[in-house]
Amino acid sequence: MSGAGHPPLSGAKLVLAAAALSFGNFMVVLDTTIANVAMPTISGDLGVSTTEGTWIITAYAVAEAITVPLTGWLARRFGEVRLFSVCVVAFVITSILCGLSGSLEMLVLFRILQGFVGGPLIPLSATLLMSVFPKEKSNVALAIWGLTTVVAPIFGPILGGYISDNYFWGWIFYINIPFGAAVGGVTWWLMRTRETPIERKGIDVVGLLLLVVFVSAFQLMIDKGRELDWFSSSFIVGSAIVAFISLVALIIWELTDEDPVLDFSVFRSRNWLVSTVSLGLMFGLFFGNIVLTPLWLQQMMGYTATWAGLATAPMGILAVITAPIVGRLMTKIDPRLIVSYGMAVLAVSFYMRAQFTAQADYMSVAIAMFVLGAGVPACLVTLTSLAVSDLPPEKVASGSGLQNFIRIMAMAVGASLTSTYWEHATKESRADLVSIIDPTTVLTTPSGLPDGSGLAMFSRMVDMQAVMLATNNFYAMATGLILIFAGVIWLAKRPKGPMKQVSH
Repeated sequence: MSGAGHPPLSGAKLVLAAAALSFGNFMVVLDTTIANVAMPTISGDLGVSTTEGTWIITAYAVAEAITVPLTGWLARRFGEVRLFSVCVVAFVITSILCGLSGSLEMLVLFRILQGFVGGPLIPLSATLLMSVFPKEKSNVALAIWGLTTVVAPIFGPILGGYISDNYFWGWIFYINIPFGAAVGGVTWWLMRTRETPIERKGIDVVGLLLLVVFVSAFQLMIDKGRELDWFSSSFIVGSAIVAFISLVALIIWELTDEDPVLDFSVFRSRNWLVSTVSLGLMFGLFFGNIVLTPLWLQQMMGYTATWAGLATAPMGILAVITAPIVGRLMTKIDPRLIVSYGMAVLAVSFYMRAQFTAQADYMSVAIAMFVLGAGVPACLVTLTSLAVSDLPPEKVASGSGLQNFIRIMAMAVGASLTSTYWEHATKESRADLVSIIDPTTVLTTPSGLPDGSGLAMFSRMVDMQAVMLATNNFYAMATGLILIFAGVIWLAKRPKGPMKQVSH
């Protein structure tokens, strides 16, 4: 795999390579969330409804989810360095085209292309990072990569909100130009002589088509389920059936094909399987929290998109501090203990938010998010490293690609189920609150306000408390779930001695 036969980099070249490769990952992950808060602005500017505007997000997510698991296969055919460099250039070009789009159809098309070329950058940035570091420092490389994966979804809403509030929305895509130019230029300059061996084999057309059908149907079901009331909609039922049939067919085909586009043999590794399941469960719940907190702040607490982003941003502080520490500790401490610690910290943060009231101030939210930052790298970095620790070098890119694919799908499921639960819990809480109000109560309008406004104010108070109760219930449930998920990692085998270093 990457770096085979090549010595690790050192000094300034290592620092530059690490910065370029990690920024490549940051850029792609950022684009999964940067359009979320800007979507109402974009929809209004293009003259479409907010519901239609959600295709801007769905299109990118579907395309990215399709190409992430294909990374190992693409890298074997074209070489990792060449594939990474071409994808960076293509990502910049498609970002420019997204910003220049004058209609929803054009924007959705270019978002699909952007997702296609961005997907491989996520696992490739990890494998190339580890190839330029000395073997004994490979966990530090993974920590740097994990840090960008954690921090990027936080910066997305902040940048997206700030740009859409103050500038033309196209700049949420144009900011990729300087980053992409730097990433592509530095990577090619430092890595072009470190190309990996290329294998010329046939294309698994059937496997590729089945993957596209499965991901598209599944993502449509998840993205549109809440809007269409899930399985009461024939569209959602049809999507679910197509997704299930295509997944079964994909698994059967790939297990029997001589040169499969997806290498399912990595499922035989117990540590890969347990780590990937743990990561999927943890990241689904974590991302549901990342989606819910800004929604709650904007819809109930009166925050702007920019301030909602700033309230969640403190998570990045401890994430930045703890990620390299986790990388070093993995060689000395049982990684299962580190993961359990990380999930326990997440539980503490969730529990803090389960105690919030409608009077919660900015600092209360910021401190809870600050605590969360100490737990995420302990889970993400350790589980990513533990997953590939038992894989042979030639399987690492495939294993990394499949794990990232499952993580991305878990994010989509977590975000959708969280939003659905929150809406239903809000309605139930409101009904419960209304049912205990004495119907004979006479509301008096406060002095200085128009007659009849007292009822509207009271209704607004009930709404606020219902939303608050639903939010508390979600975080109470999340606290229990994350502690249960912490037990899954103990099904993995403890690496003999220090964590096996990952080489490519």
